[in-house]
Amino acid sequence: MTSIHRRSFSKFMAVTAAAIMLGAGAAQAEVKGLEIMAPSGPGSGYDQLARAIQTVLQDEKLASGIQVQNVAGGGGTVGLSQYVTGKKRNPTIMIVGFALVGGVLTTKSAITLDQTTPVARLMGESDVIVVPANSDIKTMADLVAKLKANPGGVSWAGGSIGGFDHVLVGLIGKAAGVDPTKINYVVHAGGGEVMASTLGGHATVGVSGVEEFRPQIEAGQVRALAISADKRIPGLDVPTLKEAGVDVSLVNWRGIMTHPETREADKKAISEMLATMVKSPSWKAALEKRGWIDTYQPAAEFGPFLKQQQTQIEGALKEAGILK
Repeated sequence: MTSIHRRSFSKFMAVTAAAIMLGAGAAQAEVKGLEIMAPSGPGSGYDQLARAIQTVLQDEKLASGIQVQNVAGGGGTVGLSQYVTGKKRNPTIMIVGFALVGGVLTTKSAITLDQTTPVARLMGESDVIVVPANSDIKTMADLVAKLKANPGGVSWAGGSIGGFDHVLVGLIGKAAGVDPTKINYVVHAGGGEVMASTLGGHATVGVSGVEEFRPQIEAGQVRALAISADKRIPGLDVPTLKEAGVDVSLVNWRGIMTHPETREADKKAISEMLATMVKSPSWKAALEKRGWIDTYQPAAEFGPFLKQQQTQIEGALKEAGILK
C-alpha cells in the first residue's frame, strides 16, 4: 500500500482543487464584448428578452461588456438585414421569434433567417388581449359581438405585419366567423407603441405579450379580456381564449441566432454560455417573474424546429388572411 504523508497529501489536494477550478473556469469562460441585436423598438418583446439576457449573463458572470442594440422596422427584417450584412468585430447574437419569421414572409425580404445560424430557443410567451379600463367592452363575448356587427369599426393595436399579434387577431376573427381581411389591424413598431396607443384610446383593443401589459393590468389602467395560451398564467386572473369562448390557442416563441461569419470558437462559447445561463437561478427567476415558459432547445434541436416553424407560420399567415 502506498503511504502519503500529511504534508504531501495537503499539497496534493490543493493542486487538485486548483486544477478543478481552472477546468470549471475554462468550461464557462466569460464571453467578452457581447452584442445583442433586438430587431425591434424599446419595450418590445424582443427588447425585453435582450435586456433580461443581459442582466442574467452579468449577474452570473457569464459575459461582460454586453451591449443591446435596437433596430426597428419591417417586422424585424430591417434589423435582420443590418445584422447579416454588417461587419461584426465582437461576438454577436440576435433575438428572433415568430414575428420575424412572419416578417420575412410578408415583406418578401431578400435577407432571410437562412443566412444566420441557430444557437438556441429560449422561451415562450402568451399574448394578452386588453381594452382601456373605461371601455364598454367587459368580456371577450362583448368584443366578439362588436367585431361581428362591424369588423372595421374595431381597431386592433398590435405589433409588426405578419407577426404573432397579427396572426392571432386574424385567427380570432376567423373563429368568430368574421372575414380576417376585413379586420382593422393597426401595425406598431413594438409593445411600447401598442401600449401607448391603447392607453391613449386610439385603438379599441391592444394585443401584445403579457409582460408588456402586465404593469398596466395590475395598475387597473387596462382590462385584460383573455390570454392566447391554453393554460392560465399563475398570478394573473385572466381566462384563456378558449375559456372565453373563442376556439384559438397560440403561444409565441423566441430564440437566438448568430452571425454567419462568427468564428467557431465564439459559436461554441456562446452556445455554452446560454446552456449555462438557462440552468441558473437568475434565469429561472426571470422566467417566473415575467410569466415566460421555459422552452430551451440547443442548436441541434432549434435548427429543425425553426425550419418547421417557417412552414407552419406561412400556413397560419394564409389562414389568417394575411398572405395570399
